[in-house]
Amino acid sequence: MTTWLITGCSSGLGRHLAQSVLAAGFNAVVTARSAAAVQDIATSCSKAALAVALDVTDKEAVARVVRLAEERFGAVDVLVNNAGYGYRAAIEEGDDDDVSDLFAANFFGAVAMIKAVLPGMRARRQGTIVNISSIAARLAMPGSGYYSATKFALEGLSDALRREVAPLGIKVLIVEPGAFRTDFAGRSLQGVANVISDYAATVGPRRKENDKTHGTQPGDPEKAARTIIDVVGGQRLPVRLLLGSDAIKIVGAEVEAQRKEIADWEAVSVSTDFPQSRTE
Repeated sequence: MTTWLITGCSSGLGRHLAQSVLAAGFNAVVTARSAAAVQDIATSCSKAALAVALDVTDKEAVARVVRLAEERFGAVDVLVNNAGYGYRAAIEEGDDDDVSDLFAANFFGAVAMIKAVLPGMRARRQGTIVNISSIAARLAMPGSGYYSATKFALEGLSDALRREVAPLGIKVLIVEPGAFRTDFAGRSLQGVANVISDYAATVGPRRKENDKTHGTQPGDPEKAARTIIDVVGGQRLPVRLLLGSDAIKIVGAEVEAQRKEIADWEAVSVSTDFPQSRTE
């Protein structure tokens, strides 16, 4: 039976995904910084579920959870790196410690999880790694530069990883959700304490205290969870899976703008080559 290891299951997409994985008849290692926060999920399917405390920034804890998963279920077939949070600040405002903590959770935590499961996946010549990114990895909005940077980094890593492990039978999927009705814009969103008034017009509307999107997002996390399971279990896996109609609209417009800019500046770009040698 397929075993999923999912990080960040206390709420939002992670919780819905854990519940949907179990409902589909698979095993699930359900993790959160507090095991009590996900114990109810495991209790509902005691034979197929294992609830474990996990702080992805703690490498010893990461190794322990993967070891427990393998001891209980034999292997980790699907890793879902979902743990993380949002952070809003102008680039100039960003607190160094806050930014370090953000990268530790959103990027380096995923790296630690990937490195922990890869030995087993390589030995079996199979496995799937799902990295939950964001449309913020396609374009960075004012106030979200640091958050976007963590997701740009995660996607760059994922692109290289996919090419490295494909010959070994291991798959990598990047998931880019739009706005979903989770706690991301609520308790999972942090903001900088000391703001600079010059950024009121650009960053101001997107500061946590001014963000009115919480509870009104168009995306349904339960549907997103079921879609991820279906795609992972399918015959073909996309490189990037956009989730939500807003994701299609926003990323589509950004891609088209980038294509236009490439075309507009093509002559300048190619002018930097060495002259082509001519043969008589």
